[in-house]
Amino acid sequence: MMTLAAILTLLIHLTWILFVIFGALWTRGRPVWSTIHILALLWGIAVELSPWPCPLTLAETWFETKAGAAAYHGSFLLHYLDAIVYPNLPDWSLTLAGVAVCALNLTIYLWRLRAFLRRGRKS
Repeated sequence: MMTLAAILTLLIHLTWILFVIFGALWTRGRPVWSTIHILALLWGIAVELSPWPCPLTLAETWFETKAGAAAYHGSFLLHYLDAIVYPNLPDWSLTLAGVAVCALNLTIYLWRLRAFLRRGRKS
């Protein structure tokens, strides 16, 4: 049961990461989702640049520990989802990549806002 909870938590985390990375492409014309995505980006930047842990990471660690998944003896899916969500790269490169992705998404939103404001002035 704990292995299933760990897998589900990892899937949620992976979905969240994909939403943060690609959300600006999906949220166009969806103001509520755009707001949620901007908040997710700001949260991502805060987590990457601060010592705060991500609550999903804490949940994953707890479930994996309870499932006995410290070493790769358990679920194939758990092992590979964990490798996708937490690649074996230096911490500084993950932080840089995370902040760059968030900054790129925020730039897309600023570009959209600028275009919206230009249309408003032309009316």
